Amino acid sequence: MLVDSHCHLDRLDLEPFGGELANALQQAQENGVGRFLCVAIDRGNIPDVIAIAERFDNVYASVGVHPNEEEDGEVTADELIALANHPKVIAIGETGLDYFRSEGDLAWQKQRFRNHIAAAKACNKPLIIHSRDAREDTIRLMREEGAHEAGGIMHCFVEDWETAQQAMEMGFYISFSGIVTFRNAEPLREVARRVPAERLLVETDSPYLAPVPHRGKSNQPAYVRHVAEFLAELRGISFEEMSALTTENFNRLFGLE
Repeated sequence: MLVDSHCHLDRLDLEPFGGELANALQQAQENGVGRFLCVAIDRGNIPDVIAIAERFDNVYASVGVHPNEEEDGEVTADELIALANHPKVIAIGETGLDYFRSEGDLAWQKQRFRNHIAAAKACNKPLIIHSRDAREDTIRLMREEGAHEAGGIMHCFVEDWETAQQAMEMGFYISFSGIVTFRNAEPLREVARRVPAERLLVETDSPYLAPVPHRGKSNQPAYVRHVAEFLAELRGISFEEMSALTTENFNRLFGLE
């Protein structure tokens, strides 16, 4: 069994599935994907994400506000803690820093990241961290705010080996998306070869970043199989071994059977 450790099920293109999310999840299950972490990115979609997790036994939720959602304003740790007080919510995020899409004085983005870390520590739930063009500040804030007390996932990892090492030292797992299959991603593939098996996860980030051979199309949870198959070949192990170890890692991180 595989786990899609990061997807946005409320944003999938459901036209190929007759407009039904259940059909998309069924196709994923037919491709060996048995669990899904549906991740919130703003206040508006948190209720939708939780509702999806309530509807499907094998879907879990994460609550948070993405670092690029400036119009959402400040989100407090207390708000996040209250939202996380739901049996299907297993993580806080996605959160982090993104200097690629946001410009200017980003003090608000850093404060939001701090609030998410504080909430994760308070409710003892792992963090889902997004970092783009902000590796040094991301690691620095994680250290300053004690993110190691919560642990979590460096989602859709695209940084260098040094960043991966520093995150793993704080108890974080490294999750690879379809980007690792892209032709120009050899530096990232070198990181993927080196991450210890016990720290490795796979994801789609669907509906974004579809892996080869579907690059440029709308992504879906079933395609996490392509990521896992690619990583298995890259690391010289079987697909079955890759499925087992990434699922075991996910379940261990979130305390699931």
